Amino acid sequence: MSPNTLLTIGQQFERRSWAEPWKIKMVEPLNMITREQRQKALDDAGFNTFLLRSDDVYIDLLTDSGTGAMSDRQWAGMMLGDEAYAGSRNFYHLEAAIQKYYGYKFIVPTHQGRGAEHLISQVAIKPGQYVPGNMYFTTTRLHQELAGGIFVDVIIDEAHDPQILHPFKGNIDLAKLETLIKREGAEKIAYVSVAGTVNMAGGQPVSMANIKDLRSMTNKYGIRLFLDATRMVENAFFIQEREEGYANRSIAEILIEFCNYTDGAWMSAKKDNLVNIGGWLAVNDETIYEELRNLVVVYEGLHTYGGLAGRDLEAIAIGIAESVQDEHIHSRIGQVRYLGELLTTWGIPIVHPVGGHAIFLDARAFYPHLEQLKFPAQTLAAELYLDSGIRSMERGIASAGRNAETGEHNQPKLELTRLTIPRRVYTQAHMDVVAESVRAVYEDRENTTGLKMVHEPKYLRFFQARFERL
Repeated sequence: MSPNTLLTIGQQFERRSWAEPWKIKMVEPLNMITREQRQKALDDAGFNTFLLRSDDVYIDLLTDSGTGAMSDRQWAGMMLGDEAYAGSRNFYHLEAAIQKYYGYKFIVPTHQGRGAEHLISQVAIKPGQYVPGNMYFTTTRLHQELAGGIFVDVIIDEAHDPQILHPFKGNIDLAKLETLIKREGAEKIAYVSVAGTVNMAGGQPVSMANIKDLRSMTNKYGIRLFLDATRMVENAFFIQEREEGYANRSIAEILIEFCNYTDGAWMSAKKDNLVNIGGWLAVNDETIYEELRNLVVVYEGLHTYGGLAGRDLEAIAIGIAESVQDEHIHSRIGQVRYLGELLTTWGIPIVHPVGGHAIFLDARAFYPHLEQLKFPAQTLAAELYLDSGIRSMERGIASAGRNAETGEHNQPKLELTRLTIPRRVYTQAHMDVVAESVRAVYEDRENTTGLKMVHEPKYLRFFQARFERL
């Protein structure tokens, strides 16, 4: 054996792979239908992946909301559900977990995240007030608007460019925010709405420095600061990785420090908290809490269950503790990055840097021959399903809705198709299949025509709209 051969072998063993910090205990069979069957399913669904039957989907990357796998500890905890109507012991377990890991004083459970969005909007917004935030999220903005609020996007400009390699593209532009405050007056600002790992920007994080500066500004003007904590554990990972002074801090330590700069938070527990249903709302102000606790009885259920069974409350409490384990979040984001690296290697346009929960395909760059009014991101989601049975979703003009005054389509700068990775569900082999399907659709991109919308619901149209090929 030659020295060169020995050197090659040595080089091979320098690489050390990582693996998921769990092993598989139960499996669910997947179903792959034929291309002809997929075409019929797509036609029946009006080219909207939300209207597909799950039985007709092979790899489901529609969302990471409630689609993850729970641990054996969570399933065991569900067997200990106290289903008392009032004062369930599981509520107090959940309350203690949120207080320990997120740091807020007062807790209100809700059936899911949008229930919490509704409650905080009703309590904290007066008609005509502005709600500045780091890019809109669909359900959040709708609840704010239904409460009479006016959303204003104050995210940094870099967030609207999918190719800029900014480490914290979710940051709020403090100059934009202060301009709004000075123009309208602090009393016209309901609160500042900041989201961790901004979904519509491609899962991009907010820095600790930005939230500190934002806290200082809101204190200066006497304005509340509320957090969408849905994916804050993922945000904590990026702070640990990218921000000076945090490399040796645990995810749990970073999470609670970030939350301490805010006045409260709402959570869709179906994401970071690793459950299939549930949410919560947490605040530090007792007066606001009293209003929320009263209103939750009207819309969700008693303040100690909020529309959830005791077993669900227990699963969330356990999931919170599991979610902040460093090895868990490193594995979770590592899988997303694996898919992103494959696609980047093949020259497929995606949002950079890769975010925390999904790969966002740049549909504008994917289909430069399709104008935005032909719904390129919706088209790409349909073509991926037709090619391989992979379900993704649109995050572009369909999601953006219409201008309330003019009735025209809102046309966001980002036109994206989201490949959302459920937590603890798919293997790297599944990611290979996804990447190869995206490449196949990309290679056929010049032959793709767009879509027209033929049915448009009044609210959150992307969920139920129907399309036809042009």
